[in-house]
Amino acid sequence: MLSIRQKDIVMAQQADNKQQAITAIAKGLIAQGYVAEGYIEGMLARERQSSTFLGSGIAIPHGTTDTRDQVKQTGVLLHHFPDGVDWGDGNTVYLAIGIAAQSDQHLAILKQLTKVLSADGVEAALQQAKDESALVQLLSGQQQLQTHVEVDLIKLKFNAADLLQLSAVAAGLLKNKHYVDKAFVAEVITNEPTYLGQGLWLSSAKAGVAETAISFVTPQAPLIEAEKPLLGLLCIASCNDLHANNLSLLIKLIASRSLESLLNGSESEIIQLLTQAPAKGISETFTVKNPHGLHARPGALLVSVAKKFNATIQITNLDSEGKSANAKSLMKLMTLGVKCGHRLTFTADGDDAEAALAALGEAIEQGLGESMHEH
Repeated sequence: MLSIRQKDIVMAQQADNKQQAITAIAKGLIAQGYVAEGYIEGMLARERQSSTFLGSGIAIPHGTTDTRDQVKQTGVLLHHFPDGVDWGDGNTVYLAIGIAAQSDQHLAILKQLTKVLSADGVEAALQQAKDESALVQLLSGQQQLQTHVEVDLIKLKFNAADLLQLSAVAAGLLKNKHYVDKAFVAEVITNEPTYLGQGLWLSSAKAGVAETAISFVTPQAPLIEAEKPLLGLLCIASCNDLHANNLSLLIKLIASRSLESLLNGSESEIIQLLTQAPAKGISETFTVKNPHGLHARPGALLVSVAKKFNATIQITNLDSEGKSANAKSLMKLMTLGVKCGHRLTFTADGDDAEAALAALGEAIEQGLGESMHEH
């Protein structure tokens, strides 16, 4: 697998356009002995075929299959553009990863970046990176960009007798994922949880937190604690300010007296309520029929359909973890893990929203360019 090292990064670069940026990267690959002179035209030709922009301020310029014979050895070279480079179609690149590969080894880089690209705030983090070490940490997933809220941190209908038991379970879920240590668990059990109203309680601690995360537990049957209803408990572990966005969403639920949707939701619904503001617009749900789900080829076709419309379009996989993504970003779409039979809800907002949903539904019905019998 291709790896990204500090010595492969060139910081604080500038370019007037993407052709200039790609040429500079190609010359760098030549200087490091990765490729021959002919690879410059190969990289420019590949960009003319289709944009190598991935999303979140990242592009991966590389050569065409016809110029693989120009590759002397596999390698990568990263150019950091803090001022950004116009990559076409309204996209700005802050980090271009030039790839020299004799086969499809660049796909390993795509897989490595998928997790990074799915996080909010990565584009700003790329732009503001101060040194090579910061970029390596960011691209390897070592720098946390969003609060962990996941299925393994949710326990519904737990047979608990009181709030103390729920607190211990909620803290234990966080410890099992190594987001906190035993010092956190001890402090949570000692601290007095706060009643937020409508049956929801909140516990938290500052000791022993490795990464910001939220767990959620509900009792098997409604309980009473200090003469107040106990229908669910949120436990927050925080070592930075990432949880502020989650608390903002929670406050909106409380203000609109909508906590019932959280307390009675499924794991995927709970994750969505705590991590994503509700998408605005009109919605339609379609079932994916492709035998192998939305891998790169049908995914790219779906994104190309979405991009034909001005409306903002969010896509939610109802049969995964309830995550949503921008339907116009292939890499964001790939993080949803869409398989055959999964139900996708599209929410579109804009003047052509109805037309967008109709086109997306038709594309999915027709198989997104694949035969329904392909194996």
